[in-house]
Amino acid sequence: MNNPVAAKRKAALANTLNIIIAFVVVSIIGIIIIPMPTFILDFLLVVNISLGITILVLTLFTHSVLDFLSFPTLLLITTMVRLGLNISSTRLILSQGDAGKVIDTFGSFVAGNNYIVGAVLFVIIVVVQIMVVTNGASRVAEVSARFTLDAMPGKQMAIDADLNSGLITEEQAKFRRSNLEKEANFYGAMDGASKFVKGDAIAGIIITLINLVGGIAIHSLQGDYAIGEALAHFGQLTIGDGLVSQIPSLLISVASGILVTRTANEKAFGDTIGGELFHTPQVMYIVGTLMVIFAMVPGFPFFPFILLATGLFVAGYLVSESQKATEQDVAAQNLQAAASREAEPVEESASQFQVDRIAVEIGYGLIPLANEDQDSSMTDQIAAIRKQLSYELGILLNPIRIRDNLQMAQHDYVIKIKGNEVAQGTLYPDKFLVVEPGGMEEEIDGIDAKEPAFGLDALWVTEKNKEIAELHDYTVVDPLTVLVTHVKEVMKQNADELLGRQEVKELLEGLKEHYSVVIDELIPDILQLGDVQKVLQRLLREGVPITDLVTILETLADYGNTTKEHETLTEYVRQALKRTIVKEHMDDQNTLNVLAVHPEVEERLASSIQKSTQGSIPVLQPQEVNQLFDSINQQSAMLTAQGIPFVLLTSPKIRPAMRNLLSFNFPDLTVLSLNEIPNECAIESTGMVSMN
Repeated sequence: MNNPVAAKRKAALANTLNIIIAFVVVSIIGIIIIPMPTFILDFLLVVNISLGITILVLTLFTHSVLDFLSFPTLLLITTMVRLGLNISSTRLILSQGDAGKVIDTFGSFVAGNNYIVGAVLFVIIVVVQIMVVTNGASRVAEVSARFTLDAMPGKQMAIDADLNSGLITEEQAKFRRSNLEKEANFYGAMDGASKFVKGDAIAGIIITLINLVGGIAIHSLQGDYAIGEALAHFGQLTIGDGLVSQIPSLLISVASGILVTRTANEKAFGDTIGGELFHTPQVMYIVGTLMVIFAMVPGFPFFPFILLATGLFVAGYLVSESQKATEQDVAAQNLQAAASREAEPVEESASQFQVDRIAVEIGYGLIPLANEDQDSSMTDQIAAIRKQLSYELGILLNPIRIRDNLQMAQHDYVIKIKGNEVAQGTLYPDKFLVVEPGGMEEEIDGIDAKEPAFGLDALWVTEKNKEIAELHDYTVVDPLTVLVTHVKEVMKQNADELLGRQEVKELLEGLKEHYSVVIDELIPDILQLGDVQKVLQRLLREGVPITDLVTILETLADYGNTTKEHETLTEYVRQALKRTIVKEHMDDQNTLNVLAVHPEVEERLASSIQKSTQGSIPVLQPQEVNQLFDSINQQSAMLTAQGIPFVLLTSPKIRPAMRNLLSFNFPDLTVLSLNEIPNECAIESTGMVSMN
């Protein structure tokens, strides 16, 4: 439970901190304009040095650039602070010939009272900062920004794939997308911010020359110093001022280099370096031995090499003992955990024993296809077809479980729905499947097979024979596409089994924001959730998408008070969706080719219909059923040979019964009623089904 008092204090503290930071940034202008006493300048120079050390140490403890996103802005602010202090110190040097104790100490102590040595040190620091650190950090930031931007589409697709497969939640996906954007913005900002550091170093050189030349000229002309004294005095002050400004600048430049070269890591910089450099004791033993050999070489100093070798041997021994102790602790913890599991009752939940709605099991030879490191893995493609089917059918599909099964043949796979095998196939990861529906005129060496999704004759061929097949315009498919296509067809054929009450509830909740009226009217006053589910399942069973869910619900609300019979309600919904149903079966001329049913057959079927819990079914003599099936076979074979798409057209009265009768022997035959044909649809009769 949140404490409101603590929250108010935290907000007040944050507001105060924002005001202080704003005041400090604005005060930079004051540092440049207003003359400052030497004791204030000393304090600000100490703060500047402390700030540089703080930023450097802070970068050593960050795990990634996302932990220090304010660094580019901070780099600009610290650069402006240094330039402001440089201008203030220049004013004091030129006007008073004194710039405080900090600058004087740096000039005498660091340079050893020799301004020539100090000048050399200053030049070296500037060269190192510009040529090495800043230039390298700027280049790394530039390349990182470019690669980060180029990789963003792929990373976005990977996030979407993880989201679609159920590996991450929507909130996690938003967080990862936000981090991608922040990372790209950081490297882009660092690429520009590095230019400030270069400019700062160049400005430092110019200001140093101005201090030296201007101080000597002003105070020697005014008679305060002789030329030699002025050169010594202002040389020392100038070098001290340059070192005081450039050393913090160098620290921050090094910090920027460390930050942009760091990769995302769960450990701080010291932990990472220590764990990577000193995790192998054998390396330390070898290097220690080499140090002993160098110590024995005449002319080499004995003591440093022996001291270093001793340290390496001791470090190697300590690391080795630490690793042994860690292994023993892990083994003891595993034993203790195993004993605890045996001693304590295991809390079990019903969800642990439930089968997956849909799962794919693969033999060990197909495991490389599921490798997520490759550009297009099985997981990514199956997640993509699951999303595609959701759009095509209008249902929410659960994530598809992919697991290996060592008891299967190495190249086999099975597709299971609710724990039961519904399809299986064989893949060869190093081969390609060649399919030619019209038959293969050219003889190609390969392994005879059946295309698993549609049952077409095919061959598994090698890379060499694949090129031959492509030259003859045969269809060539890689093994992963074969599997994914098979999974997609199985899901389409069994979509009704994948639509449970939970999925229907989620569909309705997704619509409720914009279509709450029809949902509130329908459920539960007119129909129950289970009744809606049964109607939707019947539609999916006959390949009718439920993407127009609003029309379906409105139709159920219209007729739900009249009847509660699922079959009758489904027929009403089909009539409301007639344009959606018919458009899938039109030919290239937007004509619906129909196979009509003879009036005598319709009359016979209508008189023999019986109702059951599974729906209407005509009760016919076996001879009559065989005659009907033979007629349909004859007509469909002729139309299929001519490449004409067609549907079986019946009266509304017998359509459900006819579909139920044909569902097993003719699962792909679409049965429509006259009421399901839009008035504007052109119809072409292609044959007649009879019992003669």
